[in-house]
Parts: sequence; C-alpha cells; structure tokens
Amino acid sequence: MRTRRAVPLSFAVALVAASCAGSDGAEPVASEPSDEPDDTAPATDEPVSTETTPEAPAATEPAATEPGDTDPADTEPGNTEPDVEEPAPETTAAPVAAVEYDFSAVGPIVDDFVAERGLNGAGLVVVQRDDGIVHEQYWGEFDADRVSLIASSSKMITAGVLLNLDDRGLLDIDAPVADVAEWGSGNPDITPAQLISNSSGLVGLFPNPVFPPYICQYIADGTLQDCAASIFTTPDDDADVIAPDSEFRYGGAQWSVAGAVAEAASGQPFAELVDENFAQPCGLESLGFNNHFAQIGSGFDYPVEFEGDPANLVATDNPNPEGGAYVTAPDYGQLLLMHLRDGMCGDTRVLSPEALDTMHADRIGPTYSGEAGEVDTAGGGTGYGMGWWVDRETGRISDGGAYGSVPWLDLDDGYGAYLVIEADSGTGNELSGLLEEVVHAAVTT
Repeated sequence: MRTRRAVPLSFAVALVAASCAGSDGAEPVASEPSDEPDDTAPATDEPVSTETTPEAPAATEPAATEPGDTDPADTEPGNTEPDVEEPAPETTAAPVAAVEYDFSAVGPIVDDFVAERGLNGAGLVVVQRDDGIVHEQYWGEFDADRVSLIASSSKMITAGVLLNLDDRGLLDIDAPVADVAEWGSGNPDITPAQLISNSSGLVGLFPNPVFPPYICQYIADGTLQDCAASIFTTPDDDADVIAPDSEFRYGGAQWSVAGAVAEAASGQPFAELVDENFAQPCGLESLGFNNHFAQIGSGFDYPVEFEGDPANLVATDNPNPEGGAYVTAPDYGQLLLMHLRDGMCGDTRVLSPEALDTMHADRIGPTYSGEAGEVDTAGGGTGYGMGWWVDRETGRISDGGAYGSVPWLDLDDGYGAYLVIEADSGTGNELSGLLEEVVHAAVTT
C-alpha cells in the first residue's frame, strides 16, 4: 500500500493531556477486553469460515433488515408435494455457484508482524460488494467483539453524516456555513464541503496541533455548538487563517465545526445523527463517538486505559467528530459494505450513490490543485475527497487513523478491508502495506 499521509491525531495528545491533566498511558500493551469472546469467535490465529458462503451476502447484514422471504425453506412449497424424493433445484444450485476465497497467505504475515512488534493483537475484516463479509481473522487479544478507538478513521463517518443531511435537503454542503448556523458569520465564505475536505483555511493539525484558540476540540466539557462558535468567531486566529480552497490543511478544529454544522442543520445532537442514520440502519451496536483525548492516555500511542469499554469515558455533549469514534471490526466492515452497495444497508438507504461519488472523488486536485502528500515520480501522489484519502495512481481510497486502524476500498474491484491494531499510525500503515496486495489477490483471483 502506498504510504498515506494520515496525520496522527494523537500527535496532539501529549500536549493536550499535559494542559488538561490527562492520565498517564505509558503501558505498551492493552488491557484485557471487558467482554469475553462469544462462542462463535474464531481462535486467535484462525480465520472465521466465511469464505465458503459468499452466495448469501445478505446474511452479513443486520438481522432487522433481513427480508424473511429470502429463506428457501420459506419459499419452497415442498409441503404440498407428496413425493419427498423429488429434487428441489432452487436449494441445490447455490453451493454450485459459491465463490471460494483463499486468505491463507494473510495469517503468517500478521502472525510474524504482531510478534515482532510486540503488539497486543490485530483484527482484519474483508468485504466484497456481492458476497458481504468474506473474511474475518483476529490475533492476540482481539476478537469480533473488541471495541477499539479508531481516531481519524472516524472522518469518513462524520463526512457521511453531512452528506446524509445534504441528501435529505437539510444542508447544502456547498453553501456557506452561515446559512445554517448563526455563528457561521465569523467565517462567511467557508462551506461544509471545504470543512470535510480539509480545505477550509482554518488552522489544521500542523504546525500546531494544540493551537490555543481551538483547544476546545479536545475537551469533553461543554457542547459541540459552543466549541464550534468559539473556533469560528475567535479573533485570535486572524493571522493564521487563509482563504478556503487555497491549501490542504489536514484535520483539526474544522471537523468539530463540521459536526456542529450537522447539528445546526438537523436540530439533533451529533451522536443522535450517527445513531439514527448509520448505526441503526446498518445494525452497528458498537458504534459511538466521544472525546477521549484529555480523558485517558498521553503521548502518541493508543490509550490503553480505554480497555475496550466505552463506559471508561465520561458522557459528553462535545464529541470529537474528527477522531472520537469507537467500534468493533465487523461493524466497521458493515460501513464499508454500505459504501460498496450504493449507500444501502439492507433495505435502508443511508447515502445516495451521488453522495458516495462526492465523498470518494478527489476534491482537492480539481478544485485548487491541492496535494495531500508529495507527488511521486510517476505523477500520482495523494488526493483527498471528503473523509477519504485518494491514491491517484491506484484509485484506492483509505481513511487511516492515528492508532493504526486502516480501512481501504477498491471501488473498481468491489471490495474493501478494515485492519485494526492498537498502536500508532506508522505501525498500522506498515502492516496494511504488507497486506494490501495479498488481500487484493485473494478477492480478485
């Protein structure tokens, strides 16, 4: 995998924790997960046996959206036939059409990597547009029920919240923020589209991740509306703000503003928007947002005090839309499937195909010749859409996080993968780089 310039949100944590009296998170190995794995979870080094049943992709969707008439036992009128020896072609054809996937090369790569780096484990979920989840595998302390903080892998979810509102006519992502929020007059030219493509001109994570006028983005106290109003109206950033759509400035307070714009446009709290429009229709029982940065951990690595349990964080009305999500690996896999299935979770539309095209496309290149990373010798380089890094050479998109989670989608070949570790972005990117072509071969061969 091409190395992404996914700037770690945890770059800010050390300074934030120091200024906000965060706890010390020096332990390199995560604590035991709070829940015991269920008896359907695989052994820590063995894959879940999903490859043999890809002909039934709906089985990976939430049970609540499962149409009951898809069960051959319900649709076959066999109880009207007196001759029980009569064959039933509908029930015998499916195994013949089954596609088999071979992910045997994945295990040894991750086994060696986890051991060499002293990681507490890893998880990998691979999804295919037609066949659903086609591979799950876990190592060490990880299983299908482990909830992990995912830092910047939250961005594509937050961008999706705004595009969902745009679909519903509650927000125009290309109109000024001031159209929906009174405090938007503080920067009257900035639009939601610019916020979620890191192009607003506000101060990003570089060169100062804890830029004092924007410090509320890391604090669980207060509300998201108050934080956004403070960010958008402070005069203390006047010397540092530039014109929107003139430079790529990754991350930071513009994402808190984006979350507050979603609240203002909908009249609902950000957490409620995530739950109603993503978690419920997609059956994501584990997905949630908080603002953990000044609560737990310090430094650049995963905050082990989280212990896989959101209850270890205080409730907040000021979640961090940029990097505050937590979720299990299978649930994140369902989000990737939604992106591959034209915005559908089961029978429920979450996003329109047009909204997905907007999110997935490189916005910064065509709009202002923006670069999200150095241009390589082949003239490829990295673009950015809305919540997604865009590899201009391969066309694959990704949304890597500071703690080592790396989701990626190959839209042309119709598959995606979610790798999760609890370490740091450099380690996660290195492991995903070892796996990307192996996964590609397993899905497309």
